[in-house]
Amino acid sequence: MTPCPPAVTGFEDIHRFWDPTTTRWTAKVLPGEYYVTRHDEAVSTVLGSCIAACICDRRLGVGGMNHFMLPEDGGSSGDSDRWLDPKAGLATRYGSHAMECLINELMKLGARRESLEIKLFGGGRILASMTDVGARNVAFIREFLKSEGFEIAAEDMGNIYPRRVIYFPDSGKVRVRRLQPLEATAIAERERRYQGDLAKKSGGGDVELF
Repeated sequence: MTPCPPAVTGFEDIHRFWDPTTTRWTAKVLPGEYYVTRHDEAVSTVLGSCIAACICDRRLGVGGMNHFMLPEDGGSSGDSDRWLDPKAGLATRYGSHAMECLINELMKLGARRESLEIKLFGGGRILASMTDVGARNVAFIREFLKSEGFEIAAEDMGNIYPRRVIYFPDSGKVRVRRLQPLEATAIAERERRYQGDLAKKSGGGDVELF
């Protein structure tokens, strides 16, 4: 086991552990969190309807991951356009904030905007009984990147699967495992609790992608 590399200032509270399967120190990103690194370590998360953006500048070997979900707006499930409307308030602001924080932190480490490689994961409809929040998250992130002039280098979004994502910012490689339905229930319950927190704030098999 190699010594744990120092965390970038501001990210010391993110939990990291030694993962023998990747032989790297790995940062575990929870909903509402993000993490950046300049070292050869991994970043992992588990996604249901949430989105994780994995972004790096491979020239410098710096990168990171966020994990976000847009808050419910209380509207009908067919009123998805409101998620992309600035007048919707917190929904757009929250998703934009999650992306801008990650990009800005990478630029502080020397990354150049035009050199950023972006890969996207999550946005699944993991329980049929739930509103399809995942589809709204996917629509948001696509529109956000288009409006900001970014291209998507790789993605695994939508469908019905929860996902475990392990990202290697130093190389830009990603490992994605689609999890079994049994695991979806626990993930959905965690996301319900997270949605509740957001509502309070608003006032109310393996696939290798290279």
